[in-house]
Amino acid sequence: MDDFAFARVLHVLGVVLWIGGVAMVTTVLIPAMAQMKSASERKEFFSRVESRFAPQARFTTLLVGLSGFYMVHILNAWSRFAELRFWWMHAMVLVWVMFTLMLFVVEPFVLRRQINNTADHDAGKTFARMRRMHWIMLSLSLIAVAGAVAGSHGWMLPGESS
Repeated sequence: MDDFAFARVLHVLGVVLWIGGVAMVTTVLIPAMAQMKSASERKEFFSRVESRFAPQARFTTLLVGLSGFYMVHILNAWSRFAELRFWWMHAMVLVWVMFTLMLFVVEPFVLRRQINNTADHDAGKTFARMRRMHWIMLSLSLIAVAGAVAGSHGWMLPGESS
């Protein structure tokens, strides 16, 4: 297997684990949390799950970023970022940047402190915001994945040639 193929395998496996995990949290765990009786029960459950999922998400996000940039470098495909027909590459980078900032900056330095300060007296609002953000991030991720699969197989925007 050549370097490019290996990078693509790592990239796809990383995306599957990362976005699959986000889908699991968004569509299964958060709805299960909504049925819990107390805010403290939700907070404790989410903390346990997050402490196990966050390292996986951080690792796979880094793997996806490194392998993605490596493939762009190997293909010398930087010019694609200047063409609208490769919109899905912009989408992939945007989603990656958003998650990377969330996982490495916002969550550990802002959200953790904010949740501890606000979750008890405004638990419903905090939970609703978390649920909404997960759905937004999952939706953007799925658009980027669908666009990347379609675009990398030649399906371009209407009126554009490949």
